[in-house]
Amino acid sequence: MTTTKTGFKCHAIRAEGAGDETVLHFKEIELAPPQPHEVRVKIMAAGINFIDIYERRGSYPVPTPYTVGREGAGTIDAVGSAVKDFKQGDRVAFCAHRSGAYSQYANVCADLLIPLPDTLSFEQGAAFPLQGMTAHYLIFEFYKIQPGSTVLIHAAAGGMGLLLCQWANHLGAKVIGTTSSEDKAILAQEAGCDKVIIYTNQDFVQECKDYTSGQGVDYIIDGVGKTTFAMDLEAVRMRGHIAIFGSASGRAEPISPNILQQKSITLHGGSLGCFMQDGAEMRMRANAVLAGIEQKWLNLRIGKTFPLQLAGKAQSLLETRQTSGKVILTVNH
Repeated sequence: MTTTKTGFKCHAIRAEGAGDETVLHFKEIELAPPQPHEVRVKIMAAGINFIDIYERRGSYPVPTPYTVGREGAGTIDAVGSAVKDFKQGDRVAFCAHRSGAYSQYANVCADLLIPLPDTLSFEQGAAFPLQGMTAHYLIFEFYKIQPGSTVLIHAAAGGMGLLLCQWANHLGAKVIGTTSSEDKAILAQEAGCDKVIIYTNQDFVQECKDYTSGQGVDYIIDGVGKTTFAMDLEAVRMRGHIAIFGSASGRAEPISPNILQQKSITLHGGSLGCFMQDGAEMRMRANAVLAGIEQKWLNLRIGKTFPLQLAGKAQSLLETRQTSGKVILTVNH
């Protein structure tokens, strides 16, 4: 860190254009002082998410160059003049629309800060906000899961999938998960899946119908998109619900809305930003995640950690589904 008249210099991962992981570069940047309602966070760990990859690819266009990342954890290094609830030295986590979390330091709006309990490491603090709060709205906003509900969760061994499986299981659902391998199937079972479908050699539609005596499942949570969505329409029951919140395999192919009439299917689209419209809503979701962790029915699995400089490699492994659990960047100072 080098102090200047206007702020100071630090190192960050910058996306110089849209493309594969080679557009990411570890560079020195100059960070402005925090605005009145911001704090400057000394980042110790950052979470990698598919949204970072969508933006890097250009699927979700972002003006370049920019500092990558939405999620991190660390300690407050400086406080804006209007910030009242936080002070220098506080341990915090955050999930923000444009925070630049792949960095040694970032300015973050104080309303988006989550106090980080001493019982959680910085790596855990960077692992729970985005995926945990996403899991919360997917579990509670679209379909009321009750004991005995059948819930299909795609990519069940990923960081997102493992949280969803645990939460649905906690509510008494019969949880079906899809994974790509036997090793990942074991992780999904440990997270509460009653049935795991290895989609590389099993037909998940037929498996779901067999499991539900031909009826189909009540609720499907799909962050995969292109390779799964058309079959979701077959696997869901009459008057069932599908939530699509991501496109790990690419965007789902368009359908005619009238197709939904055939079984009176309700289709939901989800994006976390729509479900944390203000600080109060964000904290409600974050506190629910932290309560689950404290009560020990919700466990964070950190699959791999990489130093900040290897963000491109870390993204590539996540993008090609060579990871399980959460992928974390650790930051040296």
